[in-house]
Amino acid sequence: MKSFLQDKRRPALDFLKYMGPGLIVAVGFIDPGNWAANLAAGSQFGYKLLWVITLSTIILAFLQHNVAHLGIVTGKCLSENTTQFLAPVLSKIVLGTAILASVSTAVAEILGGALALQMLFKLPLQIGAVLTGALVLWFLFSNSYSKIEKVIIGFVSLIGISLLVEIFLVPTISWQEAVSGWIVPHISGESMPIIMSALGAVVMPHNLFLHSEVIQSRQWNLKDEAVIQRQLRFEFMDTVFSMFLGWVINSAIIILAAALFFPRVVTEIGQAQEMLVPLLGPTAAILFAVAFLFAGVASSVTAGMAGGSIFAGLFSEPYDASDPHSRLGVVLTIGLATLTICIATLFATGFQILIWSQVLLSVQLPITIFTQIYLTSSQKVMGKYKNVWYTKTILLIVGAFITVLNGLLIRSMF
Repeated sequence: MKSFLQDKRRPALDFLKYMGPGLIVAVGFIDPGNWAANLAAGSQFGYKLLWVITLSTIILAFLQHNVAHLGIVTGKCLSENTTQFLAPVLSKIVLGTAILASVSTAVAEILGGALALQMLFKLPLQIGAVLTGALVLWFLFSNSYSKIEKVIIGFVSLIGISLLVEIFLVPTISWQEAVSGWIVPHISGESMPIIMSALGAVVMPHNLFLHSEVIQSRQWNLKDEAVIQRQLRFEFMDTVFSMFLGWVINSAIIILAAALFFPRVVTEIGQAQEMLVPLLGPTAAILFAVAFLFAGVASSVTAGMAGGSIFAGLFSEPYDASDPHSRLGVVLTIGLATLTICIATLFATGFQILIWSQVLLSVQLPITIFTQIYLTSSQKVMGKYKNVWYTKTILLIVGAFITVLNGLLIRSMF
């Protein structure tokens, strides 16, 4: 099979053609849940929690590269491999909780779209959620993957540009404190829920499933060793670049919140937008809402894709928007999330729902991580491409670290 991965004359151009799967995944950690966690972090603790973004992005890059490695070598996604190589009862538990995590993710994403519509057009959250959910379903079922990829890359670019413009509008940023915040950890009992929320908002279980799926969109020949090696190199560069872009955007949100709001705690996304008007003017507030809308819609699309991929994996099938199992998984993910929002908004604020949806992701995350470690370390699954001992050790440390943080979160809640 001839593909651009075999053309050695233009490696830079080849890599540009390859880019895309990493950016699809990057949408998942610049979503509304991230905005909520980052605004809370910056407004309550200033620049002190920037280190969480640095740490979680490093962890994320390592995990995403590892799970994409699984997709490249096996030609199957994480969900399919889980069904094939784990005991039936265990695989159903892993994938069942992963679907719940995707629904929790979609709650944050769709709610983000609804909050943006409320900020821009004063629509009630329930109506905004239904409109966002319907738009996502239409988009997923009426467009090819290549079109979806192009649109999402455009959304990521617009989000980044909007936030960079806002950064340049702020004259009071303390870059010295920001640099210190990126590298010096600050942990307290009060900050633990925000730390875990920020961690869950960056390292997300559905993204691990999604990356191993969308990597299948790049052609390669599993029988050609040179092609596999080149695929792995391109994937690594794509992942690192995309994770770095996510780090920049997440950091920008915390920096804006620290510079503009600290120590005035932000408890609502709409509150943040309103506070921008007297500080930076109405244009900045509109930019904020538009960027938030793009983040909500784009991440809702990827959450739906992830839910469809996980559900299809229960039947040992890849994600295919025309396949009944994939479509049902998408509908369940987006439908249950929209229903949850319509009910939850009767009892809690949108901001509270965003924060706690991210905490729930953190609780499921160790299950997905340890499943991934088992599969990528297996000779039966990966052959000679299985994790070497030091990669496996690092992954186990990451899994243990996240599990301990989850325990600390539960303890802090009680």
